[in-house]
Amino acid sequence: MPEGDTVWQAAARLRAALAGRELTVCDVRVPRYATVDLTPHVVDEVLSRGKHLLVRVGDTTVHTHLKMEGEWHVYPAGARWRRPAWQARILLGTDRHLAVGFQLGIVEVLPREQESDAVGHLGPDLLGPDWDERTAAANLTHDPARAVGIALLDQRVLAGVGNVYRSELCFLRGVHPATPVAAAGDPLPWVRLAHRLLVANRDRAVRVTTGERRRGRELWVYGRGGKPCLRCGTLVRRGDLGEDGRERTVFWCPSCQPFTATDGARHPCG
Repeated sequence: MPEGDTVWQAAARLRAALAGRELTVCDVRVPRYATVDLTPHVVDEVLSRGKHLLVRVGDTTVHTHLKMEGEWHVYPAGARWRRPAWQARILLGTDRHLAVGFQLGIVEVLPREQESDAVGHLGPDLLGPDWDERTAAANLTHDPARAVGIALLDQRVLAGVGNVYRSELCFLRGVHPATPVAAAGDPLPWVRLAHRLLVANRDRAVRVTTGERRRGRELWVYGRGGKPCLRCGTLVRRGDLGEDGRERTVFWCPSCQPFTATDGARHPCG
């Protein structure tokens, strides 16, 4: 699933193409909104909120979420698309550009005053102008028995961390992802590190957490199951971690990230 930096980049591309311009194309290929026509209104702004994207047009907001397969593409008007037309769920265009949302997980057209219905549940946005590290830290410790690797993915705690960053954050903090929050240390360094990583990567084409851009060495543990740890050489492990029915793959180094439990419980991801 795309993470906060990916959505921030998508919002920047759409903002450059649409903001301040009159819509000449509006085609929402979702039955509920099939009759919506936002032409010829001007796009006021485009912004990301965690993993959510908001396009504000007059008193209306187009809310989208990429989920697993979604992408926003921007093309010069009349250019050929890079994905098949049947995957398009929404088209927003001006006289110069066409923005196409392919296989988006969520597409909603809302009155602007109802934006909070879509994103009001989110915690502090790691890439937002209202980022609040102390609120995020307090949110992280709300359930001290919860695994830190589960809490980091909860967008109500802080908005923008996905599966890549949760593995990398846990490695950089030297904590097994299944360790309870209560045993994971001071929450402020966690949220500050998350903020630094997303800010550092929001303008990069390739996400880097190691400081190295060489192919295969950009990330410490994510995607490296069975390969030597870049720090100590121990084989990186992979497992599943999440609340029931929502488990996702997680990676860790068993030497650099020993498991710590407050109650002696076995960790659930191997």
